[in-house]
Amino acid sequence: MYNTIIFDLGGVLIDWNPDYVFDTIFDDPERKKFFYENICTPHWNEEQDAGRTLQAATDLLLDEHPEWQTEIAAYYGRWSEMLGDCIQGTVDIFKELKDSGKYKIYALTNWSAETFPIALEKFDFLHWFDGIVVSGTEMTRKPFPEFYQILLDRYEVAPSEAIFIDDNLRNVLAGKEMGIESIQFHSPEKLREELTALGVIGSH
Repeated sequence: MYNTIIFDLGGVLIDWNPDYVFDTIFDDPERKKFFYENICTPHWNEEQDAGRTLQAATDLLLDEHPEWQTEIAAYYGRWSEMLGDCIQGTVDIFKELKDSGKYKIYALTNWSAETFPIALEKFDFLHWFDGIVVSGTEMTRKPFPEFYQILLDRYEVAPSEAIFIDDNLRNVLAGKEMGIESIQFHSPEKLREELTALGVIGSH
């Protein structure tokens, strides 16, 4: 019997995409690709998710790649523009689960502690959660087991009674290792199918 639902945020409930900024900066798709793969890389970004300050992260890259100063400065200088809209179909599922009164609903998110307040202000549904565990605040992140354990311990969640939803397969597999039923998010429609199959939501 499931009594807890744990959502990832970016890519599941919130559309976050650096392209919203860098498509306005780069005319050449190959140059943008090089920038993502060699300058402002996913690994670099995840260090901010794990607690490194935005200033330290920016200074590090400016020291290493001074010729990319404008682009590097834009990453956090224009970060709020990377936030798109909510993913409405998933928010609708969240509301349905919330309104049922059957589940505690939490968020487990890899997110910088410095930028998360921007999302909190923009998206009302973030205030519906029974609790949110933010990686930048905890100084660790998915897929490390200790990050999942923080949520389980803080809110007294039994892994066998929880469902975890994340768009990143790496994080989903880590959730499964923790004994949590874990779903890789592809679309709201697919998520509804999977939650219906698990008996926690009705089909439309």
